[in-house]
Amino acid sequence: MGAPGTPHPGLVGRPAYLDYNATTPVDPAVLEAMLPYLATEFGNPSSAHAYGAAAHDAVGRARVQVAALVGAPAGSSLVFTGSGSEADALAICGAVLASLRGRRWAHVITQATEHPAVLAACEDLRDLHDVRVTVLPVDATGVVDPQAVEDAITPETVLVSVMHANNETGTIQPIPEIARIAHERSVLVHTDAAQSVGKITVNVAALGVDLLTVVGHKAYAPKGVAALYVAAGVTLRPVVGGGGQEGGLRAGSENVPYAVGLGRAAELAGAALAAGETARLAVLRDRLHVRLDDLLPGRVHLNGHPTDRLPNTLNISIDGARALSVLDRLDAVAASAGSACHSGQDKPSPVLTAMGLPHERAVTALRLSLGRWSTSAEVDQAAEHIAAVVDITS
Repeated sequence: MGAPGTPHPGLVGRPAYLDYNATTPVDPAVLEAMLPYLATEFGNPSSAHAYGAAAHDAVGRARVQVAALVGAPAGSSLVFTGSGSEADALAICGAVLASLRGRRWAHVITQATEHPAVLAACEDLRDLHDVRVTVLPVDATGVVDPQAVEDAITPETVLVSVMHANNETGTIQPIPEIARIAHERSVLVHTDAAQSVGKITVNVAALGVDLLTVVGHKAYAPKGVAALYVAAGVTLRPVVGGGGQEGGLRAGSENVPYAVGLGRAAELAGAALAAGETARLAVLRDRLHVRLDDLLPGRVHLNGHPTDRLPNTLNISIDGARALSVLDRLDAVAASAGSACHSGQDKPSPVLTAMGLPHERAVTALRLSLGRWSTSAEVDQAAEHIAAVVDITS
């Protein structure tokens, strides 16, 4: 694992990288673990010979590594997918469509600041299968009220899907309380933990969830691999059929090198958390906030929850500085105006709009997210550059 302060080869001589929530560099140790399965260990895990056995064993080890990171208990399962969006679709559509085998109607509850993949899966269920969908509002810090979840549950409710931590603001949702309420009514709970896994401790038993999404490229593994935790006894209908892979839940020959990469990344994340990575990131995040406050007095406003948020995420609005104008001139810092899914659009983020932020504050919002290779010196230099660009553009 790249030690904090030791530059990643992809970052040397390039702008300060403050966009870890968009994607993380692949850890060199992850790449090293993957290389044999891109070169010599090329077998199909389903093949009944030595080449296949080596690949099969590698996927099995990776599954154990990812399961360990999220505290998956014995009897549960972990399904490798090609993306977080696919994992979300398998969780949401898979659970609801499986429930329709024994009932005529179904109902799903989600909330307004969800990742687009979750909202899209709910919309597909509504449009294609007449599933009723409730999208709950959030408060000014981006938090959904558990009481609103309880009030929305009906006898037809099958699933509640609420993300663990928001990708733009870092706001952490009260998942344990939501899960307790849902389970009292025999309703399943899914959480997209793409942003929280590896940054804070994520344990499926502590959260109380039945389904949880893990995404590789948010945790120093490559893009193109993710996983879905499925609690024992939860029945899903595959969204990709035609084969028996992944316990029959996701057809297609397993992507062995990428599964291995996600497994190694999970192992590294567990070690980093044990070594205090959460606290280290929080110190850097707060240092960045203080430096910007000092350089731009009275102009910097925090978006999101002041305490219940990811340790690496700082979402701020800067008075009089439209985010895209700042980013256009921010040649020494890589940052974003919101989710990378909506980059390049000079209009308010749907997340910030759902939180009730006025238009002018929403269009001046910057998302600054830190990670494994962030340092104090980099944070200080980035703050000075951002402040200098803001002075030019406003």
